[in-house]
Formats: sequence, structure tokens, C-alpha cells
Amino acid sequence: MCFLNLYLAMDSDDEKHAKRRKTNHDDDQPQTTGMEILPHEIIVDILSRLPITSLVQFKFVCRGWRALAQDPLLAGMHLSWKADSNPCLILHCDFPIRNQLYFVDLSAHNQDKEKVKRFYVPFQATMPEFDVVGSCNGLLCLSDSLYNDALYVYNPFTMDYIELPKSRQYPDQEVVFGFGFHPKTKEYKVVKIVYYRNTSSSYNRARRIIYPQSDVQIFTLGSSAWRSLGKVSYQFVRRPSEALVSGRLHWVSRPRRYFPARRLMSFDLADEQFREVPKPDCGGLNRCNFHLSVLRGCLAAAVYGNYGKLEIWVMKDYNVKESWIKEFSIGAYMPKCLKQNLDRDRPLKIWKNASNGKVVRVLCLLENGEILLEYKNRVLVSYDPKKGKFRDLVFQGIPNWFQTVVHAGSFNWINTPP
Repeated sequence: MCFLNLYLAMDSDDEKHAKRRKTNHDDDQPQTTGMEILPHEIIVDILSRLPITSLVQFKFVCRGWRALAQDPLLAGMHLSWKADSNPCLILHCDFPIRNQLYFVDLSAHNQDKEKVKRFYVPFQATMPEFDVVGSCNGLLCLSDSLYNDALYVYNPFTMDYIELPKSRQYPDQEVVFGFGFHPKTKEYKVVKIVYYRNTSSSYNRARRIIYPQSDVQIFTLGSSAWRSLGKVSYQFVRRPSEALVSGRLHWVSRPRRYFPARRLMSFDLADEQFREVPKPDCGGLNRCNFHLSVLRGCLAAAVYGNYGKLEIWVMKDYNVKESWIKEFSIGAYMPKCLKQNLDRDRPLKIWKNASNGKVVRVLCLLENGEILLEYKNRVLVSYDPKKGKFRDLVFQGIPNWFQTVVHAGSFNWINTPP
């Protein structure tokens, strides 16, 4: 429990329990717990079914249990079990000034799932302002939002982290990131798409900056340097990849003068090739009125309609156009706390992660079949598609403004095979 006291914002009761346990285990005598008589594989199987918050506490009971918690087999099995269970939600808050990461474990079976706790980010002194590039197998990738020259891969539950080497920078640039893992190559990769222009070129500041040149840079975790793949012929919307499906990152392209339609593009982390993915026939993806998501391992597109309505299209068979189906239709809804004074407490220009004016964002499907939604970077809502009912989720200690990242809490690390 001393781990939680050091790295997470815990309540006073937890601190008292931690002190008692520390006193009881200060001696050097080996502790017996009764678990020693069980076969190792059975112990690992039992532990792999626990919520990540329970595993964190388990790790600090005694030396023997700590060794069990560090078993790579446990990390892999825990990830496989959590693939079909409720996720851990990470709440990235960058308002008003200092960035913070909070979390709530929806898979917990006690009061912990009703409390929001704060992570300690060990490298925050060197990177106080950051964006979340992505989450994959329990790992977070964070980028420097001020200078775009620092990148970290970080497990918030084990506090393991690495800083990536610096990549090539351009004086006037715009960067689009992606982070993911490919199940065949067993490699984690960070993708950095840099759009840049010559600073000497003339430009009318009243219009949006156009970056005519590009450079795709790749870093494989475990290697020592970035690689350049050359230029890309697509201009992507400036935000991290919203969906990782079967080892492929996905972005949406910007419309161009002679190609007004937006394209849905993938990047295969195995062969490192960009490919166009067929879009659903919903007639709405040519405008900036949708976002991508992942629902039960399938690529999904949430399309905004009139009067606050939302359609969720799911590609059941990847890269097969005919497999797109409209799986959910969600009516207009406004959470109670947003009905009045929606933007009273927040100057919008400061909040750099605002969802481009969109009211609702689709996060994931829960175990009970309900859809988890985020409203206006402020409220989490569960929607029951069978009953057509909305339920505002209330968590103790939740920040006023945040952006939600669906995360698989785990003890996994780069060299642990998922």
C-alpha cells in the first residue's frame, strides 16, 4: 500500500493501513501467507482476474507477493482477461494550467470504482505540459504539448517510463502522432507525422497555415533511433490517432482543393504502409462531424446528426465496406449539470483539448452492453441502447474538465509479451 501512498492520491484510511502493514513487515523474516502451497500457475490465474487497483495493493503485502506481481506471465494473462471487462479510465486534465492525470477503475468491485484518484507523473518537472498520444496494453504515450520535442512511454501503475530519443525537428511544423502495438511483430511503435514549410515563404496570416511538405518518422520501442519513411501524400487532422485496430492506426484526412472528400486512412504497424479504409455509406463523413472509436475490437465511426442525435457505425469485418452497419442510434441528451451555464467556469481558448465543439464523444462498450459517453469534456454518461435510457455517472473527486482515455490498467511493460 505504500506504493499507492507515494504515487496516488489516497484517502487517510488507506495511509493508516499502510503504516500498520509496514510496521508488521519491517523484520527480515520470510512471511508465510498460505498461498505457497498452491501451484504457481493457479496463483497467477487467480491474480490475473483482479482489478488493477487490487493488484497494486497485493504487490506490497510481502516480498513473495511482490515477486508474483512482477511475473511477466501475470501481466500477459491480466491483459487478456481485461480485454472483455470494464476498462480503467484515465482523465487528462490540462485546465487551468498544470496538466494532471486522474483515473477511475470501472472493473473494481468495491467503493474504489466510485473514487477518482490522481497519478503522480515522475517526469512532469521536465515536461509540465503534455498531450496523451495514445494508450496501448497498459502503456501511455505522452508528448510535449509546448515544443513537440519530448516523448515518453509510461506505465502509470508501475511508474516505469522511458524518454524517447529526440527526432528531427523543423523550424515551422505541425505534428500528428500515433502509438500502438502489432500482435504479429510484437513491437510497440510511435508514429510521428511532421508537416512543415520553409519559414522564408510568404503567407497571409489571416488564413490557416498550409504545410506543403511532410516527413513520416517511426520509432520502434527497444531500438536506439528514429527512422524516416519519407513523405505522406495525405494531410491528416491535427490530433492523435483515435483508433488502433489489429495493429493499424487510423486517422481522418483533411479535405483538399481538388479532393474535398475526407478519407479514412490506416497505417499498418507491421509493414509501415498507409492504406485507405472504406467508409460507411452514411453520407456524413465528408464533413467534420464524426470521430473514430473502437468498440469490442472493431473500428467504429460516431456520426453527428441533426438536433444532437448520434449514429454509431461499426465495421464488423475489417476493411470490408459491406460489413459497416449502423449498430446504435442515440437521441439527443444533455446531462443535468450541463443544462445551465455550460461554459461558465471555463475560458474555451485555454482548454486545448476541447472536442471541436462536439457535445458528445463515444468512449467504449461496457460489460453490461451500455455505451460509455463523454459530454463536453465534463461529464461521463452511460447509455442503455435496449431501454434508450441515459445515466449520469458520478465519481468522487472527478476534475471539472477532462478528456477521457480508455485504458487497460496493467503491470505490463515494453519487454513483456502481451
